[in-house]
Amino acid sequence: MKYLILIHSNPRSRALWETMDDDQRYALGKGHLELTEALAESGELVVSEGLADVELARTVSVRGGETLTSDGPFAEAKEHLAGFYLVDVESYERAVEIAARTPDAATGAVEVRPVLDMSAWDL
Repeated sequence: MKYLILIHSNPRSRALWETMDDDQRYALGKGHLELTEALAESGELVVSEGLADVELARTVSVRGGETLTSDGPFAEAKEHLAGFYLVDVESYERAVEIAARTPDAATGAVEVRPVLDMSAWDL
């Protein structure tokens, strides 16, 4: 079963980042790289990515057949998605074990959400 492990940025995590020295920031990044490598080796990793700054985001909508874009996220939010791991594992418990290994779980929280399986849908 596939699970998405979501890493959010929020005022608390950003404030913590600002207090970190270069070595601590390096260790956080290295922790993510090591987890990504371990999951790739175990065959559980589908994909993992960090996301660029939310200020680079664009909102896209279609109205009357016309594609419209606007700068930034649709709504002002104090929290935004900063990165994710998509894993394919045997159980929810395993997904939680992996989530607990993310560096962000040690200082904040990460979200684990099952991916909707539409393979049995009659479309």
